[in-house]
Amino acid sequence: MRARNTLLLTALATLLAWLIAVPLGVWTANHRGRWDDRVGLAGTALLLCLPELVVALALLYWVVRTRALPVGGMVSVGFDGLGKQAKLMDIASHLAIPVATLVLASLPLLVRHIRASVIEVLQAPFVQAARAHGIKGASLLFRYALPAAANPLTSLLGLSVGALLSGSLLVEVITGWPGLGPLLLEASLDRDIYVVIGAVMASTLFMIAGSILADVLLVVVDPRIRMGLA
Repeated sequence: MRARNTLLLTALATLLAWLIAVPLGVWTANHRGRWDDRVGLAGTALLLCLPELVVALALLYWVVRTRALPVGGMVSVGFDGLGKQAKLMDIASHLAIPVATLVLASLPLLVRHIRASVIEVLQAPFVQAARAHGIKGASLLFRYALPAAANPLTSLLGLSVGALLSGSLLVEVITGWPGLGPLLLEASLDRDIYVVIGAVMASTLFMIAGSILADVLLVVVDPRIRMGLA
């Protein structure tokens, strides 16, 4: 149950972080050196300076002051009496703060890596040739440049899953999300070595699964690797 909750939190945060980071990274790479690129770099630098603890506490302070979202736990009182759609909305409202914390913590590194990879590809001869043939805009960026930059980004996916997982344990404790983080803390305080070992092993398995997923995707997106394996 705890492992499932941590997996739900990490998977959702990873998905949202990449859905935001990819267009932002491509956009800043295409506007390299302009004022909007400088604003993006300044924003990511600011987020890099903020620890996850500070981000989580700031979001919790805002929620407590505004009462916009529930704080702590996974479901509200009376959850069992809600309809199916209302249950999903209730879980989503409890997920908002921990997911937002993880996304904000991982977004700067992802955006900067994607920006660097796309900038390198945009300077390649085949991209210059595509521009000379009149291909530009979103078609040039997402049809030609981004697939060519996919190799390092796919490897980064596995690392980002591990980083989000390790960060989620702390975020779960701060925000009260019932995952492996609070379980690991309680077991450590109670000196329950078997529970600690089980929680650490579950976290390790998730990290290994993330690395395997990145390797599989790398084989899918890169035909050169498929030819090497054939």
